[in-house]
Amino acid sequence: MDWREAFSIHLGPGGFAGMTLGRWLRVLRENHFCVDWPHWGRAGLITLGSAPNSVLSWCESLLFDRRVKSAKVEPPLFILGVWRSGTTHLHNLLARDDRFAFPNFYQVMYPATFLCTERAQARLVGFFLPRKRPQDNVLMGVREPQEDEFAVCSLTGHSFILSLAFPRRAEHYYRYLTLRSVGADELAEWKAALRAFVRKLSFKYRRPLVLKSPGHTARIKLLLEEFPEARFVHIRRHPYAVFQSTRHTVQKAAPWWALQRQQQSDLGEDRIIRQYRELYDAFFEERGLIQPARIHELRFEDLAADPAGQIRALYQALNLPDFAYVEPTLRAYLDSLGSYQKNTFPELPSDLRVRLAREWRRCFEEWDYPA
Repeated sequence: MDWREAFSIHLGPGGFAGMTLGRWLRVLRENHFCVDWPHWGRAGLITLGSAPNSVLSWCESLLFDRRVKSAKVEPPLFILGVWRSGTTHLHNLLARDDRFAFPNFYQVMYPATFLCTERAQARLVGFFLPRKRPQDNVLMGVREPQEDEFAVCSLTGHSFILSLAFPRRAEHYYRYLTLRSVGADELAEWKAALRAFVRKLSFKYRRPLVLKSPGHTARIKLLLEEFPEARFVHIRRHPYAVFQSTRHTVQKAAPWWALQRQQQSDLGEDRIIRQYRELYDAFFEERGLIQPARIHELRFEDLAADPAGQIRALYQALNLPDFAYVEPTLRAYLDSLGSYQKNTFPELPSDLRVRLAREWRRCFEEWDYPA
C-alpha cells in the first residue's frame, strides 16, 4: 500500500469531496451526526473542504447559470449493467471516440464547481489519487471516465453508495438504487440534480454524452422521462462472476467511504444478492419502454474476446456515427491494455451456487448462462 492509498483509506474525503457545506450538514443531520471516532479525521477534512465548495458553487452559478440553462442537450447514450459486469471497460472503450463526451473523475466528484475549478484544481486532486482503483487494476485518474452516480450523490445525498459510509442506515440508502420507494420531493431533487449535471456537461463539451452508472439499470422509466430520445446499451456477464467480483469490490471500496464502523454483515452476500435481484427485476419490467432501435445488448464475454468487433456491432445497432473514424484510436487503446491482469477468485461453494441460481433464476434463464 502506497501513501496515496493509505490516505484514501484513512483520511480521504471520497465521494464527499465536492459537497457543499449545507448538503454535508444535511447528510450528517440525517445520520444524527453519528461518525465513529476512527473516522473523525475524514469527517473533519470533508467539513473543511465543504465551506469553500459552497462559495465556489455560488460563484459558478453566478458566472455560468444563464449559459448552462440555454445549452442544448443531445440525447445521451446510457450504459446499463450491474456493477462488475464490464460497464467500466465498455465506458472506457466508447470514450475513445471524441465525437462523444463523458463525465470524468474530477467532474463527478466536484459537480457543483467543476466549470470554475477543474483547470486549476484537477492536478492537485490527481496528486492525491491512487494510480489504480482499490478493487482491480483499472487506471484511476482525474481525466478518466467515471460514473454520474457520484455527481448526483454529491449534489443531493440521495444515493445507495452512502450505505458504505453510514451502514447503520443502510436500509434508508438502499431505496435510492431503484428510486421506486422514495418520496416525491426526494425524487424531484434527484431528477433535477441529474438534469443539471448533464446540462453542465453539455454546455462544456457540446457533444452527446456517454453516461454510465449501474444504478441506471433499474431507472429506465425515469431516464426516458428526462431524455426521451436516449439510447441504451446493456452489458451482461455470468452471474457467478459478477457475484465474486462484487463481493471483492465492496470489501475493498468500503474503507474509502466509511464514516461508521463496518460490520462483516454490512458487506456480505445477502446484500449483494438482494440488490442484484432488485436491480434486474426493475430492468426486466421497464426494458420494454425503450424502442427496439434504441437499445443494444451484449455479453461481457464477447466484448472481452472481440472488443473492436463488438463495438462495431454496437455502432451499427444504435445507428451511431461511422465506426471507421474511431477504429484506429480504439485499437491503439486496446493495445495499451495488453498487460492488464484481471482479478482471479476461488470457485464458489456449491451451496452458494445453488442459492444464486435460485434467487437470480431469471437472469440465468434470460441470458442462457449455465448454473
